[in-house]
Amino acid sequence: MELALHLDSYLEEYRYKYLAIYYALRDAILDGRLAGGSKLPSTRYLANLYDMSRGSVAQSYDMLLAEGYVQMEVGRGTFVTHSGPSPVSSIEHAPSAEITLSSWGLRLMRQQRTSYSLKCEGSISFLPESIPMEYFPYDTWRSALAYAGGKGGGDLELPTPPEGDIQLREAIAGYLRITRGITVSAANIVLFSGSMQGIAILSQLLVNEGERVVVENPGYFGIHKAVEACGGTMVRGDVDEEGLIPKDWDARLLFVTPSRHFPTGAVLSLERRRKILAWAQEREAIIIEDDYDSEFRFGGRPIEPLKALDRDGRVIYLGSFSKTMFAGLRLGYALIPNALLEPVARAKAFYDPISPGLLEQRALAHFMIHGHYKRHLRRMTRIYSTRHDRFCTLISAHISEIFRFIPGDAGLHVYALWQRSAEQFEAFKVASKRRGVEFMDAKRYTIEPGPIAVCFGFAHLHDEQIFEGVNRLALAWQDVQQLFRCR
Repeated sequence: MELALHLDSYLEEYRYKYLAIYYALRDAILDGRLAGGSKLPSTRYLANLYDMSRGSVAQSYDMLLAEGYVQMEVGRGTFVTHSGPSPVSSIEHAPSAEITLSSWGLRLMRQQRTSYSLKCEGSISFLPESIPMEYFPYDTWRSALAYAGGKGGGDLELPTPPEGDIQLREAIAGYLRITRGITVSAANIVLFSGSMQGIAILSQLLVNEGERVVVENPGYFGIHKAVEACGGTMVRGDVDEEGLIPKDWDARLLFVTPSRHFPTGAVLSLERRRKILAWAQEREAIIIEDDYDSEFRFGGRPIEPLKALDRDGRVIYLGSFSKTMFAGLRLGYALIPNALLEPVARAKAFYDPISPGLLEQRALAHFMIHGHYKRHLRRMTRIYSTRHDRFCTLISAHISEIFRFIPGDAGLHVYALWQRSAEQFEAFKVASKRRGVEFMDAKRYTIEPGPIAVCFGFAHLHDEQIFEGVNRLALAWQDVQQLFRCR
């Protein structure tokens, strides 16, 4: 069909194929290339054509259905309902006026835009952003959506407060009491469109221009960008194989990932946690604790979150469903101390006067309350544990001489320190790409130059892909050795 001629550009723009399919179909409907009454291809056809699961294609169709672009007729298929083309005025060739940005806007424009590379045909990607969807309980999730959209889910027309739907906030509170040992009221939970929105809003509320903010180095680049965009001065929080090293920082805000440091995977000890809390009390500081993927723990005993040890209301706990459910859900949350609850609620109301995605929020609440979320996590943890062990075993057997791995017992990626020269590392990156294997250079996570390191995502790869990927890495290292012998 004509749509296939245009999909490549969407695949370049959107990281996930189901989003590329959705936007390609939507745009084809809006500009009239798919006229009203046209029958869309079957999910099986598109899944085979673009090498993706039928569940992902069905998700694209569900999104189109929810927005009224298509209708589904049992036994007949999916048909376009929109009569297009859309009467959208073209601004593509309109003259552009000179526009002066604010200081915040200028700082934002100086930052490098985050980009995601599309997997090349035949390559093995160890990039850590990917999460597998072939084991996602699509049928159960669709049932939860149907429940939320029906009478059982309540009235969807009533405006939801900016803090989010109370059903989901209560479900999260119950989940955290059991799994994290955090006793919290649903009233202190604020929902965000992903944890990154929470990080950005909290930074805007707490960071004055020129103010010092402690961030981990290496650490999550989204945090670094949020502080930088607000005009804050980043203070380097040194990290070792036990996580953040406590110091008497001259600052009043700290971002930290204690349950599983990003990106090394180190777990902050109870002693260090207590020292950090004592620092916050002494400095009258706020700690933002980002718990981004510690649900997937393969071994070892989980240590209490900082929030569970917080007796002074100085810790803001951030969580997300992007890693545990699917990235497109865009739901994160924060546990806000009483003293900050009203400012955060007002800031959230400024961006979202009515909390978005009420259907998905109530579906997730239903999904959690009835135990489906915990069962899903248990299943995925078993799968990830097997893949983690497989990856580490193969790396140790084939190329242990060039990497030193930081031990970890949770998460979706592993962190490794490079053991050879910087020149050899650059050659290894080139050789690996030539061999059709990708990994993440961890320098993107640093605010100051440090040891050369890489991140290997493994969770989305099957055993055969892990074996093939490690084999290609080994061949790439042989290529580098040969290159340097010939010099």
